[in-house]
Amino acid sequence: MTEQQIIDKLRDDEHYYGKFGKKYFSYSNIGTLIRKPLKFHDTIENNVNFVLGGYFHTSILEPNKLEKFKIIKTSSRNTNVYKEESNGDICVLEKEAEMLQVLKEKVLENDHLNSLIIGDNIEYEVPNIGKIEDRWFKCKADVLNHNEKTIIDLKTTSKEIDDFKWSAKDFYYNSQAYIYSKLFGYEFVFVVVKKPTLKQMQEAKNMNDLKKIIDIGYFDCSDLFLSDGLDNIRVALENYKLYYETPGFKAKNFFYNETL
Repeated sequence: MTEQQIIDKLRDDEHYYGKFGKKYFSYSNIGTLIRKPLKFHDTIENNVNFVLGGYFHTSILEPNKLEKFKIIKTSSRNTNVYKEESNGDICVLEKEAEMLQVLKEKVLENDHLNSLIIGDNIEYEVPNIGKIEDRWFKCKADVLNHNEKTIIDLKTTSKEIDDFKWSAKDFYYNSQAYIYSKLFGYEFVFVVVKKPTLKQMQEAKNMNDLKKIIDIGYFDCSDLFLSDGLDNIRVALENYKLYYETPGFKAKNFFYNETL
């Protein structure tokens, strides 16, 4: 297959996250290979945060696909109604769907962010592949703005917005930024939205009140941030080489090491 044929195939999430896509390294591998390399081949289980994050992304980028999410009219996932209607799947609560709609509106009502995310010559969920450190990587950009030559990555957080700089290190977002900017050749920025707490949702009289307390952060990436991301990638790939390509290596001898 040509590179373009591979990219076209990766547009389908079934292939991107399935057996075909697993032939390529991705940002999601970095933390695992650094901290828990034995779990590299483990399947990542779905969870509530993944589902809600997916709903938020879809509501902005592909609203025509929101029907794939099942919304249940109940107060929690512990109710009999939820257990019966969910059939064991992770579904979105009606209150959560309303909250995520408010988050979407908050982002798109911002003139600067709207101009980056909505308009001509802007693509969504765009896959790409390329070599980094002589290894093939894949990625899929949330928003690819060709006018501004910028990749916009949407994230939600339950922490304060100014804590994101620490989360970016803890979750290896610097490696994500490096991979995406390297493969697309564009600047990479994070748009981060703080989700309201359960208490704030309960106390809000209406959705406009809720919107007022939602914070948005815009984070661009310094050369140092990107360089740290590349360093993490190199460590991850060294661990992969050690664990999966070194004959006679004994995994029991592994321990995490870092200079403080």
